[in-house]
Amino acid sequence: MEKIDFKKTLKPLYGPSAGEFASVEVPPMQFVKVDGEGDPNTAPAYRSAVEWLYGVSYATKFAAKAALGKDYVVPPLEGLWWADDPRSFITREKDRWRWTMMIMAPDFVTRDMFENALAKTSGKLGQPPQSLRLEAYGEGLSLQTLHVGSYDEEAPVLARLHGEVMPSKGMAFNGPHHEIYLSDPRKTESARLKTILRQPVKFKP
Repeated sequence: MEKIDFKKTLKPLYGPSAGEFASVEVPPMQFVKVDGEGDPNTAPAYRSAVEWLYGVSYATKFAAKAALGKDYVVPPLEGLWWADDPRSFITREKDRWRWTMMIMAPDFVTRDMFENALAKTSGKLGQPPQSLRLEAYGEGLSLQTLHVGSYDEEAPVLARLHGEVMPSKGMAFNGPHHEIYLSDPRKTESARLKTILRQPVKFKP
């Protein structure tokens, strides 16, 4: 049985180069998602969200393999980030951040598979977060780049995107800041972390 790796089959979405912001058209996909707010380094809700996302995603993977004969690598953790004042991402005032953490679920994963995976994971972890759900999400036109380094070193990259790149292209925000985590921070030194930084955009009228 061939194991699907979506980082390879969807390379334009998961394989940008470092340095420049490239345009990409992001189609609608479905995700397992959990909402929350606060500093991801200290907020208990963040740790709980990630634990539940991986638990449900792996249970869904095994369900798809058993029912459909389709095996796949669980896609990387992703996050949508926003705040009342977007400058809080540049100043790194993390307690003001709001987020939706999520992991992509292939389109062949059904609602029943998700519900069964949720029940199985609940048997291990208890009561799931209220916002845990399977939901479609589409971004359309976006700018993205690969950032190599610590999360706190993203600020100058985002400042350049917001203050130089988007204005030079006549573009405005069209959705929350999106990050895709290609590295495991528990196993990778901060200077080598690889993170895709994506911003949905639209052309100004």
